[in-house]
Amino acid sequence: MTGKRLDVGGMLVIGVGNPYRGDDGVGPAVARAVADLALESVTVLEHSSEGAGLLEMWEGRDMVILADAVSSGGMPGTVHRLDACATPIPVGLFHHSSHAFGVAEAVELGRAVGRLPPRLLVYGVVGERFASGNGLTGAVEGAVSGVVDCIVRDVQAMAHRTG
Repeated sequence: MTGKRLDVGGMLVIGVGNPYRGDDGVGPAVARAVADLALESVTVLEHSSEGAGLLEMWEGRDMVILADAVSSGGMPGTVHRLDACATPIPVGLFHHSSHAFGVAEAVELGRAVGRLPPRLLVYGVVGERFASGNGLTGAVEGAVSGVVDCIVRDVQAMAHRTG
């Protein structure tokens, strides 16, 4: 886990994935792009370990946004936005994690033990290539800026509600 702490606050953005496994690196790419914006009261972290670590990372946060690669059978670069507090995360959607216990399992464990943050959004970008190797495919790389724009809107909406 690596992180760039921007400001202590109630909002956390986590980019999940492994940048050495092709499109699985989309989460960290999104996290780096969000970190570069230096959004006020937002902490940005990258996470490539087991999903169970996510529960500790989001402990005490008002809002958490996760970005990760997914495999839905859809067009590479397609973005899924899920409100994890409102509905369960489909486990099959996140099956390209390099770990057996990934984002969907972490969210559902958090739900079962009462450890979800009050607001939890998950952005899943449909990947194409998950084999060893650096770099995102063109379609997935092209989706990064759109996900970042959506995250900025989510953060602004949350700040407006609490401000």
